[in-house]
Amino acid sequence: MDTLVTASPEFFKGKSTQEMAAYFKRATEFLADRVGKENIISAVVHMDEKTPHLHLTFVPLTKDNRLCAKEIIGNRASLTKWQDDFHAYMAEKYPDLERGESARVTGRKHIPTRLFKQAVSLSKQGNKILQTLENITMFNAGKQKEALQLLRKWFPQMENFLGQLKKYQVTIDDLISQNQELEARAKAGESGKMKNAMERAKQESELRELHRLMDRIPPELLAQLKQEVKKKDRNR
Repeated sequence: MDTLVTASPEFFKGKSTQEMAAYFKRATEFLADRVGKENIISAVVHMDEKTPHLHLTFVPLTKDNRLCAKEIIGNRASLTKWQDDFHAYMAEKYPDLERGESARVTGRKHIPTRLFKQAVSLSKQGNKILQTLENITMFNAGKQKEALQLLRKWFPQMENFLGQLKKYQVTIDDLISQNQELEARAKAGESGKMKNAMERAKQESELRELHRLMDRIPPELLAQLKQEVKKKDRNR
């Protein structure tokens, strides 16, 4: 199991290397108490990036020496309790350290990387389909048949993808609300400080592009495809 320990850039501002080392030492003590010092494989502090952070890796062994990550980490509620306890322990020495908002409170969920990769792939396929549709004229009606074949492959994947996204809607809405602010800050010359934030905005744009693609597919073709999908489902 790999854990990440950090804080905001503001928290570390003005602190010496020794003070930062003391912060990460205390964090390591907390984790060693939870998982067993003997089960920690490595604990490495990275100081060469914008915000100092600690990567600590451990083997999730139970008291009776079984390998069981689920039993050690628990469910989401249990993990949130870990984070609450960690903050309480660290705040004893660093009272100005604030607990970040829990995902259980905000409703935000981490969107898996695979979904963003899938979004890029579906966008490419969708744009190819739109290009084919735009080239249809009365003289090359066969192009519509070609477009329909492409749509038959793309549409079920797209519907499945959009269905998966529903459980991440709060996070997506959050990304959308951030996007305008990020663009404004980038224009103000802050883009160099926001690489990760701009990457999130790019991912959000991919998701919105997919919705726009669906809106640009001719309604009569979408209706035909939906009927075909329903017919297949009934015949299963």
